[in-house]
Amino acid sequence: MMSVRTTCAYCGVGCGIVATPTGARTATIAGDPDHPANRGRLCSKGTHLGETIGLEGRLLTPMIGRRRASWDKALDLVARRFRETIARHGPNSVAFYVSGQLLTEDYYVANKLMKGFIGSANIDTNSRLCMASAVAGHVRAFGEDVVPASYDDLDAADLIVLVGSNTAWCHPIVYQRIRARCAAGAKLVVVDPRRTETAEEADLHLAIRPDSDVALMQGLLAWCRAAGVVDDAYLARHVAVPEDFWAFAGGSDLWSTARACDVAADDLRRFFDLFVANPRTVTLFSQGVNQSLAGTDQVNAILNVHLATARIGTPGAAPFSITGQPNAMGGREVGGLASSLAAHMDFAPENVARVGRFWAAPNMATKPGLKAVDLFRELGRGRIKALWVMATNPAVSMPDAGRVREALAACPFVVVSDVMETTDTSVHAHVRLPAAAWGEKDGTVTNSDRTISRQRAFLALPGEAKPDWWIVSEVGRRMGWKTAFPYGRAADVWREHCRLSTYENEGTRLFALPGQAAIGNAFYDAMPPFRWGGTPFADGRFATPDGRARLVAVAQKPLAPPLSDWPMTLNTGRYRDQWHSMTRTGLSPKLARHREEPLVEVHPDDAAALALVDGGLARVATPQGDSLFRVRVTEAQRRGELFTPIHWTDRTSTGGRTGLLPRPLADPISGQPGFKATPARIAAVTTTWRGFAVLADEVAAPPDCLWATRIAVPCGTLWDVAGDGDPAALDALLPAGERLEAIDAARGTRRIATLRDGRLAAALFVTRDGSLPPRDWLVAQLVEARAAPTLLAGRAPGVQVDRGPIVCACFDVGLTTILAAIAEQRLTDVAAIGGALKAGTNCGSCRPALARILQEGRTHAA
Repeated sequence: MMSVRTTCAYCGVGCGIVATPTGARTATIAGDPDHPANRGRLCSKGTHLGETIGLEGRLLTPMIGRRRASWDKALDLVARRFRETIARHGPNSVAFYVSGQLLTEDYYVANKLMKGFIGSANIDTNSRLCMASAVAGHVRAFGEDVVPASYDDLDAADLIVLVGSNTAWCHPIVYQRIRARCAAGAKLVVVDPRRTETAEEADLHLAIRPDSDVALMQGLLAWCRAAGVVDDAYLARHVAVPEDFWAFAGGSDLWSTARACDVAADDLRRFFDLFVANPRTVTLFSQGVNQSLAGTDQVNAILNVHLATARIGTPGAAPFSITGQPNAMGGREVGGLASSLAAHMDFAPENVARVGRFWAAPNMATKPGLKAVDLFRELGRGRIKALWVMATNPAVSMPDAGRVREALAACPFVVVSDVMETTDTSVHAHVRLPAAAWGEKDGTVTNSDRTISRQRAFLALPGEAKPDWWIVSEVGRRMGWKTAFPYGRAADVWREHCRLSTYENEGTRLFALPGQAAIGNAFYDAMPPFRWGGTPFADGRFATPDGRARLVAVAQKPLAPPLSDWPMTLNTGRYRDQWHSMTRTGLSPKLARHREEPLVEVHPDDAAALALVDGGLARVATPQGDSLFRVRVTEAQRRGELFTPIHWTDRTSTGGRTGLLPRPLADPISGQPGFKATPARIAAVTTTWRGFAVLADEVAAPPDCLWATRIAVPCGTLWDVAGDGDPAALDALLPAGERLEAIDAARGTRRIATLRDGRLAAALFVTRDGSLPPRDWLVAQLVEARAAPTLLAGRAPGVQVDRGPIVCACFDVGLTTILAAIAEQRLTDVAAIGGALKAGTNCGSCRPALARILQEGRTHAA
């Protein structure tokens, strides 16, 4: 079959992909060597996209309640209920909550319907959770939300500073670009409370106190001023400086900054000296900066340093906000945030009038709408009476997710458009609408450096699934605005979006897509990637009324000491091989191997004081809620701080519910929640038995026990389980069939296997005091035509080699295999491991782990 060039479904790097269908729902996936974002490379998630395009768990027909419905009936119901709610309670009684997973065309139609025709700005996006503070900071400093950097700047930089970004895990292809530049002599500084795998390869790691970023950047700016690298001539020509600015920024000496950030003064001086010595500096920042109650100030503190030193608008010198989702930038461009109108315009009266003329809109929104945290708070108060959720899972991802669930359950009318039949959010829906998934969608996305790329379909739409832009357009038409939503294909929406970007835009807005508005369908189909905006601010002119940027006076907010009842600080974030709530990555057996369970990471001193055992269970609690996690004791954590991942849901675990824990508080300017510094506590949890179940068939819900976590495996699932009381309840997992069983009463061990036509259908191994065999051999039995006679032994006859935990997901290479190769082949560096085993030679995100394995081996040998 013919190969199709498309764009990856995951992070904001926006990697190009060449997908070659090999069957109705199968394809080979490779990096696009011609795409400027990745030049042919893919991370582990992108590499294994082919494992996630089946129809497992898909929503394939419209559903009203629990019954299938026709599209006409479902769409008529949605339109009628929204129309009735608006008539009875006004336009602000309804809301849309959308997603950076939508394509630009989807976003555009949803934004147009809500802000131009319903007449409310109550449309917000899950991008509010990841980059709203960057948007607000850009607008305050530049006058417009423009990222003033590109990936090419990384290739020209002499110093790269990563602030609040575990780039090796969250943006692996960008990280490989950084490592290539470092190999050519550039220096790398990582600012992160955790010693991540990104930090391990840095020339300098500053493990600052959470939320002390303003103090750090104020100290850096004061140091730059004292060293004479503040560019007064540039400031005089191109930047407006408040009269009191230097009173805010100039009083931070080295020692007070070191105390505020809780880092060694010598390390701080080294960072400051590196910054002073290297005019070509890129400061790349992400969620660690944005996801804070002071996120916007933290962004502006970074922008202040770059503006004051004129490190902007020239190759290799820029502040660079890197986004988390594949089309968070596209959503910003169309106005998908409640705080913006459309096409980088705000709600100034002249902008409202302009967009109203362009759309011929009868009911233009005239002021910002509810941002995500406020939206769900008002939902809970009963003021939002109809909600449409598109391509996201707020019951998992929002802070204080328990309250969000209560609000969804109480809402009179909830619509969910999604690719999956059942999510933690869709269980509250009155109407579910089957949306097209990656591989079936057709449209555009914008990545972190403003490069617009095509997502192209290479799979047929399954069942009755439809594109999101089509679904929203149909509802708009049925609400009475038939001529306003006339689109027949994605290209029609694209052209209108491009026309709006240039409409009455005489250079006042940098975002503009001239030349795109008149393209034909054939050109749209073949559109190559392109970056809008050139090199922003290269001429020193900014998108403000006077053309000058703004230094913004910010001050470090006092950091509260630990609370007696909540003495720990909880930080949350992503794992390398998982994505959001795992509706896609959770289908991939290879991606499951890196971190099979949700872990709480804790410093050894805290673990010792609290009787926490590595590999044991612990309950993390905050004033909002609590959840169980597997314990990982690691010196990568600062004392007094915890880290948990965001990905697990009610579908995949009885624990790991990180969304239940953060406070529902947000930055007062951007509305972005603070996920990085929640007061918390942790306590060990003991169980009387543990085990696992290997199943050929999916189960409707997690096993009924204290701890159960789903792990995708080839041709089935694996559940890791533990609990108290009688584990006999787990027998309900076993299907009917020929049953084999072995019981060791002395060790409290039960081993049960169920066969179906001679093949393994399920295996359940539980023990109170004994050992459990490795799972790999039993998992492999799921694909065998005849089950081995040694099933209950958990291994084949003879000596079995355990690969150990998977380190390289791209090539499925385990720790035991790596250690054996190092010893037997005398491998001395990461490149040698790659030559012997291929580990680290694809996306490279495991290279820091390989380097650590080598270093630990040398330390033990010494």
